[in-house]
Amino acid sequence: MTASRTIDLAVIGSGPGGYRAAVLGALRGLKVALVEQGIWGGTCLNRGCVPKKAWYATARLVAANARFAERGLAGRLTPDLAAAWRHQRGVVDAVRASYVDYLERLGVTAISGHATLRAGRNVEVAGHGVLSPGAVVIATGSSPYLPPALALHAGRVLTSDELFDAPPPAGRRVAVIGSGVIGTEMAFILTMLGCDVSWLVQSEPLARVGFTPSALAALRDALAGHGVRPRRSGRPHACAVDANGVTLQLPDGTEERVDWVLVASGRRPNVASIGLDAAGIALGADGFVATDERTMTAAPGIYAIGDCANPRMTSNHALAEAAVAIAEILAPGSARRDREAVPEVVYSALELARVGWSEAQAEDAGRDPATGFASFQSSPAALAEGDPRGFARIVADLESGELLGAEAVGAHAGEWIHVAGTALRAPDGLARLARVRYNHPSLSEELLNATETLAAKWGLGARIFPAARERPE
Repeated sequence: MTASRTIDLAVIGSGPGGYRAAVLGALRGLKVALVEQGIWGGTCLNRGCVPKKAWYATARLVAANARFAERGLAGRLTPDLAAAWRHQRGVVDAVRASYVDYLERLGVTAISGHATLRAGRNVEVAGHGVLSPGAVVIATGSSPYLPPALALHAGRVLTSDELFDAPPPAGRRVAVIGSGVIGTEMAFILTMLGCDVSWLVQSEPLARVGFTPSALAALRDALAGHGVRPRRSGRPHACAVDANGVTLQLPDGTEERVDWVLVASGRRPNVASIGLDAAGIALGADGFVATDERTMTAAPGIYAIGDCANPRMTSNHALAEAAVAIAEILAPGSARRDREAVPEVVYSALELARVGWSEAQAEDAGRDPATGFASFQSSPAALAEGDPRGFARIVADLESGELLGAEAVGAHAGEWIHVAGTALRAPDGLARLARVRYNHPSLSEELLNATETLAAKWGLGARIFPAARERPE
């Protein structure tokens, strides 16, 4: 690549946000260059969402062992972590090959190298010269955070990056450190894949995520049913590695002896050494690239999306912001970021999914919320699948009937939360949910039951079901 090649859009980083920005730009006629200094596909494809989802699917099968006999199934599934690792690697390789092929078919110029921003919206790529595009999207992602007392050690102390990069270490005794989404997911997944997990946390799991107490209690009970319980020990303040394992010194004065450690203590944005100062781009007080609701930075024509600019740090947000950035490049003023409208999902002993506001968040925003609830206990689909744990909850504005938020708990929650997402913030949101023609039996139709329950409880039937207006008093 040389500076003489005309480029409309340069995207830095090929994770979900960068990839989608490149694809959307190319589909809309822009000449796009996508620059990646590491593995094509970024963390999500290679070390995050995709391999984790493969392991989670396996973990769910193992977790179902307890229900096999009542369903007329004999035998028991036995997990093999090494084989599960090989399977996820095959999935990742297949997805990456498809990813690279699609970029090529769209005419996206893929450049391998480190990109550095320069003044005047120029991008210098090591070994490839300088690009001078009409617009730039920064999508450099994030990296795992290691607490001061912990350091990476091959085969002994690793993050999710190392866990998916190489076959898992020998030994079944594993300490998972972290109470966030990654820790909550991996404590369950590794247990189901045959590990003896010590889950070490310094706060209640998922305390900083916006799920309701009911959802968190349901997940806590489900985890406990599989023997997965967090230990409020705090983060280790010392770590000793020897030929036979790892010894962790905990704040409560005890020691934890394990074969290896998975550190899941959060992530930090990749914002160093990409030339932000030279481009006139500032960081916010939280350390992320500062952007407005259009994903624009302080430098004209330069946008930032995903983990490097959004404290939510999910692939879902990166994908949504990519669409906003491309819309703004092509039609300024046409799009705005709405972080609450992006679904957030946890894949653990129960799936948790949410979009929009909880009842408490709606109250904080000055709304008068009404809630509707439907349990899986009587759901034909949940009972047929043998897993009646879970529920659907919706939150609406009591005055207008606007759908403010929804929460899904239970099997496949990450799939059917989208039904609620399509009606979010619409003035007739509840009416839209009521008009959907649902498959029966299905888990998603519990959203209809929750809508009808809300309408009956709060006297909103006339606003949701037009025929209700015709009924005599």
